[in-house]
Amino acid sequence: MLYTIAVGLQKPTLQRITAVALAVSGITLVIGIFSSGGFRLDTIGVMAALAAAFSFAFYNIGGHSILARYDRWMVLLYVILGASLFWLIVNPPWKIVAAHYSEAQWLFLLAFSLVSVLAPFSFYFAGLQHLEPTRAIVVSCLEPVFSIVIAVIALGELMRPLQTLGIVLVLVAIVIVQLPDRKSHQEIPLVEPME
Repeated sequence: MLYTIAVGLQKPTLQRITAVALAVSGITLVIGIFSSGGFRLDTIGVMAALAAAFSFAFYNIGGHSILARYDRWMVLLYVILGASLFWLIVNPPWKIVAAHYSEAQWLFLLAFSLVSVLAPFSFYFAGLQHLEPTRAIVVSCLEPVFSIVIAVIALGELMRPLQTLGIVLVLVAIVIVQLPDRKSHQEIPLVEPME
């Protein structure tokens, strides 16, 4: 949000600022920064998190403008192709062949890639095509919320009161950021029916 305001892509409205502040506060509570077990920062972890945050912000801002100009499926093809080339270097094909995966393992990898990569990226690109980056990023705060809720339902984890408050804050932030801007909302003039 700060970058898009600085370069003039968005205006600093109270609605956007409130939504981002609520989302950040909610995520802080959801991931348990203020938990009773204490909080310790790891230097490499902080550096990796900052790099990931910068990459994600760049991805949303750049992706929004790219999706405004190019077909979503073509952009998705190039993104997946780029990621595949990267992983071919990191994990070359001969290492994969040497692992001697069974047919069931290959089927699992195929299903996992379709469910965890292709479908989510398709949906996210569809949303990013129609939402400004700040709205898309605030809505993406649902990811850790769903992780906590799924862990509670599927694994029997306990949800702490601060996590519940964090989830509520994230949901409120998403509702606020999706409301139409008051200043940009103009009434559409009614046209009389023609005879």
